[in-house]
This record gives sequence, C-alpha cells and structure tokens, in this order.
Amino acid sequence: MSHENSIRIYLLDDHSLFREGLRRLLITDERFNIVGQSGSPAQALEELAKTPTDILVLDYDLGNENALSFIDRLKTTAFAGRILIVTAGLPDKDALALIRAGIAGIFHKQDSPEDLQRAILEVSQGRVLIDQQYLQAIVAGAGPQESIRFTERERSTLRYLLQGLANKEIAANLNISESAVKATLQQLFSKTGVRTRSQLVLLAIEKYRDQL
Repeated sequence: MSHENSIRIYLLDDHSLFREGLRRLLITDERFNIVGQSGSPAQALEELAKTPTDILVLDYDLGNENALSFIDRLKTTAFAGRILIVTAGLPDKDALALIRAGIAGIFHKQDSPEDLQRAILEVSQGRVLIDQQYLQAIVAGAGPQESIRFTERERSTLRYLLQGLANKEIAANLNISESAVKATLQQLFSKTGVRTRSQLVLLAIEKYRDQL
C-alpha cells in the first residue's frame, strides 16, 4: 500500500511510554501513517482541526479529563475521522455515553498489539468494535425496543431500582415477598435482554423513562 493510501492515525494518550510504544508498533506497518501524536488534549484539538485524520486512537483517561469531555470539545471542530477508545477499564455509564457519542470502538490495553492493529483496520473499514461482553449487552439493550411494555409491577420495581433500593426494600414498598421481587427482576432481565441491575437501570433511563 502506498503511503498516500495508508490509514492516517492520530494518537492521544497522556501516558508517554504507552503512546511511544504504540507509535513504534504502528509505524512498522505500511498500512498505517501516524499523522500526529500528543499527551495534551488542548494540543490534540488544535492539531486535529488542521490534520486530516482517519482514526483517532484516544485514551479514555486523559489525566485532568476523560475521553467523553474531549469528544464533546472535538465535536466543535471539523473532525471527520473515526474514534477508537483505548482503556484499562471504564464505568458502564461512560461506556454507554461513549457509544451514544458515536465512537467506533473500545479497545482494552490488556489485549495484544496484534489485536490493536486488527481493531484499527476494522474500524477504518466501518466496523463498530465493542468487544467486551458486558458492553455488548448494554448496546443490545440500548437498541430499538419500543415494542416492550412493562406490567404495573415491573414499572414499580424499575422506579424503586432507579432510587437505589435493595430487593428487601422494594418488597416492603410493594407489600410483596422478596422472592416475588427477584422473580420480577428476572422477568425484566429476560424482557430487556440485559444481565445485571446496573444495565437495567441504564436501559430504563435511556429508553423507557416515559413508561416510568
């Protein structure tokens, strides 16, 4: 592949050792062209505004801010590339917010360098890479689910979940047994396709607030 047809990559990571290691890995592959790198979000914003970029490899934790706030600021520029988040781990709610913000993928730093090269290639081809199982469950749950209708007990249970109540407290409020609350939660998990209480809360806020 000629250099002019290679994938133009910008690296933003405030850990200089990781960023430099990544740069050295990628420059050995003729399919990639590193058009810029920085450990400073402010510098990256300035450079991305004038540097044609296909893939922004963006660290989730940028020290004084995270990828979410950076993407908000990036949206005010003419940036037209795809964003691949690299992270050692991030909260469910931020993962969902990043997906809603239109990122192309989330890659874990624990995975191999070869996996990262493959991820960059796939993202450049238009694929969305959310590899972790729990993130896939969140994405599935956040999809079109307008046909789902909750029973009155399911709606009440969801309301109390949003308030942070435990099963025992929900049971007391609804004047039912704790086992009945667990059965209702299982119905909700089955109906929505999520697996945990936190995912259920995220989904309720994201998609079904009008039913609550």
